[in-house]
Amino acid sequence: MACVDEPPEKHCWVCFATEKEDRAAEWVSPCRCKGCTKWIHHSCLQRWLDEKQKGNSGGAVSCPQCGTEYRIMFPKIGPLVYFLQQVDRALSRASPFAAAGVVVGTVYWSAVTYGAVTVMQVVGHKKGLDVMERADPLFLLMGLPTIPVMLVLGKMIRWEDYVVRLWQRHSSKLQIFSGLVPGMGRPLPRIPVEGSYGGDHLSVSRTLCGALIFPSIANLVGRLLFRRVTSNLQRTILGGIAFVVIKGVLKVYFKQQQYLIQANRHILNYPEPVGRADDTFEDDNEDSSNE
Repeated sequence: MACVDEPPEKHCWVCFATEKEDRAAEWVSPCRCKGCTKWIHHSCLQRWLDEKQKGNSGGAVSCPQCGTEYRIMFPKIGPLVYFLQQVDRALSRASPFAAAGVVVGTVYWSAVTYGAVTVMQVVGHKKGLDVMERADPLFLLMGLPTIPVMLVLGKMIRWEDYVVRLWQRHSSKLQIFSGLVPGMGRPLPRIPVEGSYGGDHLSVSRTLCGALIFPSIANLVGRLLFRRVTSNLQRTILGGIAFVVIKGVLKVYFKQQQYLIQANRHILNYPEPVGRADDTFEDDNEDSSNE
């Protein structure tokens, strides 16, 4: 503030009104400020506190100039109001934990439901229901939620990357297969930096969706490729193995091709402008004529 000495009359630093403009206003000096910021209308300070507290009437507020915490006194309240106030505070403190419990419970029962559906899909609807009816309820409550967890953990095993690195490490020994697989065993002009050739990074959404849809895909592939197998469980297991192998082979081949493309890339020269080339030609002619 520009003024240092206390002014002869009170001056509100919120609405900038003076004591002469409102004789009936109630004034208060709530902090250690002096001079222009010492006094403030009591009503202006109340509104300013409401804006700062944002509904939390018990929150501490300090002066923006000197940092003094305002001393606020509330009127006495009755026993019923005090009880309701304590209940409201308890609910406010417990609500985050209750919400977290609801979320965890929802995820758990979703996992149980998914596990039950997966069991019926793998072994068959009737047989799956019969197995779950005969099983111990505690075993079902503990075992069914582990099915989606194990599927996600299995999806995170990236064995294709190990095969690709093994292929790249021993590519010089695989030249005899170059006629079968394009690029196999071909000498490379350079070795790309690891991770610079489009290797797919671990995506949470992609991993989760791939893991949860895997039983359905395994069941479908089993029905298409192993129709003669009578057992639904065996057919689903064989379909899952076949899907993993086929997908892995295609993924390994795709990553290897990305590696070869990155290794054989070529950077072109910057094309010279046509006008600059003509100027160079004219300069050469002038030099020859001067000679």
